[in-house]
Amino acid sequence: MARRLFSQTKTLFKPSSTTPIPIPIPIPTSPPNPNPNPSLPISPSSAALSAAESILPFLSCKRRKKLRKKLSSPRVAPIQRDPSYRDLHFLDAILDRDAAFRFLSRAKSYLSSLPSPILPLSAAGTLYRELGFPRGRKVSKYADRHPLLFHLPRIDSVPHLAFTPLMESLLAEEEALFDSLEAKRMTTIRKLLMIFVKHRVPLAKLHHCRALFGLPADFRDRVCKYPEFFRVVVDPDGRHVLQLETWDDNLAASALEREFMSNEVQARKLFRFQMPHRKALPFDEDERKHLDKVTTFPLISPYSDGSGLKPWTIEAEKYRVGLIHEFLSLTLEKRAWIHHIVEFKEELCLTRRTYDMLQKQPRAFYLAGTEMNWAVFLKHAYQEDGTLIDKDPLVEFNEKLQKYACMTKLDSLNENTVN
Repeated sequence: MARRLFSQTKTLFKPSSTTPIPIPIPIPTSPPNPNPNPSLPISPSSAALSAAESILPFLSCKRRKKLRKKLSSPRVAPIQRDPSYRDLHFLDAILDRDAAFRFLSRAKSYLSSLPSPILPLSAAGTLYRELGFPRGRKVSKYADRHPLLFHLPRIDSVPHLAFTPLMESLLAEEEALFDSLEAKRMTTIRKLLMIFVKHRVPLAKLHHCRALFGLPADFRDRVCKYPEFFRVVVDPDGRHVLQLETWDDNLAASALEREFMSNEVQARKLFRFQMPHRKALPFDEDERKHLDKVTTFPLISPYSDGSGLKPWTIEAEKYRVGLIHEFLSLTLEKRAWIHHIVEFKEELCLTRRTYDMLQKQPRAFYLAGTEMNWAVFLKHAYQEDGTLIDKDPLVEFNEKLQKYACMTKLDSLNENTVN
């Protein structure tokens, strides 16, 4: 949306021959691709938004008011309202990368779910939500952006959308990766059920957010192979619910608790919970340490039962913050969109003050995106260049897939790698 606004501002401001115009120069955030794809637009939305704001002084009063109204819309207004916290541009660039590869991820997921991964182009044009392209646009335009992964063969003179042989080989590699990581993913599901209320969750919710945790499309069939861990029941509403069968104390340790055992000082710096007290109170050293323990580290484990906590207390807030932290640590990329978190609001006992609760912890969480659609990052899980400290093999595979999506042809080195 910000990029679309930036393009619209070009028509709002018509420069004269005597007025110099500052031209914003884009700063590359990643090393140049040796074989770039010129039809794949990847530009930081934050830069486009700041560029649109920079031309406001050159507009007339009426056009300036109109543009300011658009810039303040929840579609483009940044969720991080405090400018001092809006300094992690590499995390915002991750969301721009996701937007650039939305067609790739959704088209891959949808075509893979079909009995035969091929779709008539006329039918694909109506599936704009499933395939991840704007309504009214041509799907062939988005398929042409990834010539190594998608092609448009003609069958009986009818154009179709299909995978290339390279894409089929990558999908086979991904399936083998899912098989090798099956035990690890089952552990992730077990830990999720252990932090959920009543240790159960509808299967439809997990299936909707399966990419968030790196689960395969057939994970509902895979969990049935572990009756000692899971049980599928039908609730009164007719929904299939996945229920935890056995509790494992060895898994009931959060990522925050493990970090606290290895680096207590670093773990205490992540959180700060305000407590009302007079600044002039004569605290001695022991009392200050005790107060610091109360106002920093959330001592309530997310694997404990928090149903007895009184709402709107510091203990309840600590418990919910610990829940969200553990939920994000179980995701594939240590981040989640807000609609993914809200999907499990009953299981995580979340309230309407979730946004305010996350805003109070800027050292642990980073909010990126717009007011209408924003994401939560675990700041300490990323390096200064925006790469994950601990990469899952599936994350490395997705980076490899995106690398091929940005190329127009294979060089000899990449051909040998694929073969």
